[in-house]
Amino acid sequence: MNISVELLGDLFKVTVTDKVVSIHEVKLSDEYAEFLTLGRKTKKELIEFSFRFLLEREPNTSILRSFHLKEITNYFPEFEGSVKKWATSG
Repeated sequence: MNISVELLGDLFKVTVTDKVVSIHEVKLSDEYAEFLTLGRKTKKELIEFSFRFLLEREPNTSILRSFHLKEITNYFPEFEGSVKKWATSG
């Protein structure tokens, strides 16, 4: 499985290549990225981590096609804690 992240203005275009290729548009505000990573990771790194997080829980074809990163917590309440742990470790 391959995850490709491309910045398109205020959006990230994420392409997940698996048995089926899926394309996603993700919004990520500077404020939310700072809240999650305390400035220790780039927004691109955060998007990549978030997709790895999602893909451990569901197939790429089940991930919403367009969403704000914050919406992940609606489906997976442990998301923010996982990101903060990742961002502050090593």
